[in-house]
Amino acid sequence: MSSLRIFSVNHKKMSSLHINNIYCSKLRASLKRLKPHVLLGRNYSSLPGLIGNDIKSLHSIISPPIAKIRNIGIMAHIDAGKTTTTERILYYSGYTRSLGDVDDGDTVTDFMAQERERGITIQSAAVTFDWKGYRVNLIDTPGHVDFTLEVERCLRVLDGAVAVFDASAGVEAQTLTVWRQADKHKIPRICFLNKMDKTGASFNYAVESIREKLKAKPLLLQLPIGEAKTFKGVVDVVSKEKLLWNSSSVDGKDFERKPLLEMSDPKLLKETTEARNALIEQLQTAIHRVTLAQTAVPVLCGSALKNKGVQPLLDAITMYLPSPEERNYEFLQWYKDDLCALAFKVLHDKQRGPLVFLRIYSGMIKPQLAIHNINGNCTERISRLLLPFADQHVEIPSLTAGNIALTVGLKHTATGDTIVSSKSSALAAARRAGREGEKKHGQNSEAERLLLAGVEIPEPVFFCTIEPPSVAKQPDLDHALKCLQREDPSLKVRLDPDSGQTVLCGMGELHIEIIHDRIKREYGLETYLGPLQVAYRETILNSVCASDTLDRTLGDKRHLVTIELEAKPIETSSVTPVIEYAEGVSEDILKASQEAIENGIHSACLQGPLLGSPIQDVAITLHSLIIHPGTSSTMISACVSRCVQKALKKADKQVLEPLMNLEVTVTRDYLSPVLADLAQRRGNIQEIQTRQDNRVVIGFVPLAEIMGYSTVLRTLTSGSATFAVELSHYEAMNPQDQSTLLNRRSGLT
Repeated sequence: MSSLRIFSVNHKKMSSLHINNIYCSKLRASLKRLKPHVLLGRNYSSLPGLIGNDIKSLHSIISPPIAKIRNIGIMAHIDAGKTTTTERILYYSGYTRSLGDVDDGDTVTDFMAQERERGITIQSAAVTFDWKGYRVNLIDTPGHVDFTLEVERCLRVLDGAVAVFDASAGVEAQTLTVWRQADKHKIPRICFLNKMDKTGASFNYAVESIREKLKAKPLLLQLPIGEAKTFKGVVDVVSKEKLLWNSSSVDGKDFERKPLLEMSDPKLLKETTEARNALIEQLQTAIHRVTLAQTAVPVLCGSALKNKGVQPLLDAITMYLPSPEERNYEFLQWYKDDLCALAFKVLHDKQRGPLVFLRIYSGMIKPQLAIHNINGNCTERISRLLLPFADQHVEIPSLTAGNIALTVGLKHTATGDTIVSSKSSALAAARRAGREGEKKHGQNSEAERLLLAGVEIPEPVFFCTIEPPSVAKQPDLDHALKCLQREDPSLKVRLDPDSGQTVLCGMGELHIEIIHDRIKREYGLETYLGPLQVAYRETILNSVCASDTLDRTLGDKRHLVTIELEAKPIETSSVTPVIEYAEGVSEDILKASQEAIENGIHSACLQGPLLGSPIQDVAITLHSLIIHPGTSSTMISACVSRCVQKALKKADKQVLEPLMNLEVTVTRDYLSPVLADLAQRRGNIQEIQTRQDNRVVIGFVPLAEIMGYSTVLRTLTSGSATFAVELSHYEAMNPQDQSTLLNRRSGLT
């Protein structure tokens, strides 16, 4: 007999599990690797697959059948109760022994110090657990707009999602954003109407807002028994049973199922029958199939904080959301059974270095396996393989398709990179994709794109300078920023060419504040931030031509370039310049120098003549180019760049400012002061909606005008209002505001 040791986080005494003789030889070798890596003191009950003193087989613990795997995410507007719902799920599945609380700062998935202090989710956390024979890999995503990329990169690897709603608010601003992101990735969803116990909770209102605002067809699988203070359970519409939670049960584990009877529940039975008939009419086929086809979304309800309705939600996840094999990923057919995985997140651990989260789409991963990174065109070796349990990890010997793994040893892999077994495997897949592409389209330009499932990174809207405490600490700061950028691709770092200062570019005030805080806590650096500035852009209003000649002799070599080009505005929104070539430009010159020419144009458009901000919505047409033989590509780029800048300076110029979608939820009493304040901030109100007893103000406001808005709004409304913002688009400033901005930047005002 062999014994398997399970370590609990607080290092309580180890328990031995007796294992059948059949597994003896297989287990001894493999279980040496099954070591948990403990980071925080929480009370965890068991590893996935280990229930009480039972064990199935090592294989079912590490790699369950693919049909029994669910890769799901929890997504919602900030403060809808995502993290609390996740905590309850972990508790009822036996993963934790105590209920974590966001307000107490002891939740499993919010394990960063900043998350526990602020009571918000910043980084997505992956947790693995079992529920009734199913393996669930669950990712708790942020709801704050500054961390939209965190949501985006996690949705990329999910097979299904649970959308959590505040039953008193219905669909809110950030809910719309994450719903659109899930639509883009074609992710099947189920809805959980949370906070049914909250004052103002309305099941019908929340369902109606899903129907109207999300344009989704709700399938009511449950009805609430009571609302707000009277909420005590739910009705299962399919089985026509009441699920009543015992009021004396502290943790919500005790609940009973009772059939609905005509005598005791006539009204509820009538409502349930009507909902059931509607459900059957809508479905014809199974709810599972409808959910996968995304023609409808199952709706459940409960109160995570009051421990009601979470177990049925877990059942719905396993019943209605898809397994990995039920999702159709087109690029997988090119790989057959070879390894194909996507790196969707990188974390830096002080002891182990970079930890890379991988979603395995096909093939198998093992420790000491050499892998090829297609995006980075490099080969690396996985030193160790771990199962992710939020803040503790268990080392495992292998992992198969459909799972989410945590790898140690990948030094160069970044978010969005596609991982395969070897370069030859990638080339073989590209050939298969190419052949298929030629059959379908007569071309293979799509083949390469199918192999890479990257993540779209939004452009930053705020920037500020960051300085180390001394010049000697600059290399340490550079290292910290390099690590943080690998973790968070939405953080951009650049060097100011004029001042030589390091500039941080981020998605919002909170985003930059968190980065600053992490540099201090995790890297021990007391850095200084300059004032936060808005990331403006520039464009031109008319067509201009310019010419330039660069003639320089270096050593015995003459470098001579003569160029003529035109810069003109374009109507379609384009962040990078559109590059065109006139017919008179020699094809031979283009073939040899096109890369140098385009590098010169791109570098010239990084800094506009007004504010030094990036140029957008511009087309550059090259009319003539004469290059002396032997001229270096650097000289060509320099001449092209200088000529573009000359053209941009001659043109009529315009500053573009970021305009934000703004949604303020406020009680009727405070509506007037909020509207008056927004008018002073150059706000453009589109509509005012009624949401229960509140008013929802929807409109646009320039980003420059809402710095520090949360403090002002709290003061105006005695802390009763909430707001959400996200980038809408860039818009031309009016001449007066532009003049004021330019004067302020030049120090005249």
